[in-house]
Amino acid sequence: MSRGDMGSLHYLDDELASNPVGEKQDFLANPDLDLLDSYSRAVVGSVQRVGPAVVHIQVKQARGEGAGSGFVFTPDGSILTNSHVVHAATALSVTTPDGERFPAEVVGDDPDTDLAVIRSSMATPSVPLGSSRRLAVGQLVIAIGNPLGFQHTVTAGVVSALERTMRSRSGRLIDGVIQTDAALNPGNSGGPLVDSRGQVVGVNTATIMGAQGICFAIGADTAEFVASRLIRDGRVRRSYIGVMGQGVSLHRRLVRYYDLPSESGLLVLNVVSGSPAQRAGLRERDIVVRFAGLTVGNVDDLHRLLTDARGGLQCEVKVVRGTELLTLSITPEPRAD
Repeated sequence: MSRGDMGSLHYLDDELASNPVGEKQDFLANPDLDLLDSYSRAVVGSVQRVGPAVVHIQVKQARGEGAGSGFVFTPDGSILTNSHVVHAATALSVTTPDGERFPAEVVGDDPDTDLAVIRSSMATPSVPLGSSRRLAVGQLVIAIGNPLGFQHTVTAGVVSALERTMRSRSGRLIDGVIQTDAALNPGNSGGPLVDSRGQVVGVNTATIMGAQGICFAIGADTAEFVASRLIRDGRVRRSYIGVMGQGVSLHRRLVRYYDLPSESGLLVLNVVSGSPAQRAGLRERDIVVRFAGLTVGNVDDLHRLLTDARGGLQCEVKVVRGTELLTLSITPEPRAD
């Protein structure tokens, strides 16, 4: 179809051609132009902030080759990505947005949360992890990655749901997962999920085969905790109590009556048979609000507290059961790798 067949469509290249030769028009900074609405400005601004830190990861494994995404999150070149992207890699390399390619190595790998840290000597800008705690359903989010080999691809959508659970390759349920309809495809894995302020709020990790608009990301708070342990120890050591749950809001009357430190807690959805939690008397529908003297507002809080140092030590747990505040004693067990 020729241009003449397309009526009065306005072409961006015609707009550019009307400018003097050599003069670059800044569409974002010029308030007199309506080419970009506030939505577009938010997306473009976030991409400009985070995009330079996003890399394409090429992986060689015994069974073949693969690829994924990642982003530099420390000034020394540490890159956050998915465990399933780099697990069992025999060789790694990363490509910057400028097209430069560098070798990389695995620093640490945590299949339980599908997160990994790799490192390269490249001089690429870094972007720190933000927080996923204040995300709201319906909030704008942007995914940046390298789907199907198309480097530095941007998609946008909204937060579809919070506090989802997803089973990792190790069989463990990953809690506190963000669901989004920002389009993800193979190769997006490990790239950042970004909010409208340019804050990294998640690590893109999975889609449901055959579904449209159902994609998932690991929350940034979980990612920050896991990444710090991977950099320090090369793996995440954990203790185990045997519960599955999700963060919930507490009734304000309960918070005031018991002078609770937080307006949220961890709702127990399942107690594993024979686990330390069952032996301690923890029940489904209990809401954990404190563990070992520290506040528990969601799944991430409990995960952080269940370090290897807790294994074998008796810990006090406070739970809301109905309208009562109960104190239980639980002894976490060291979890085998």
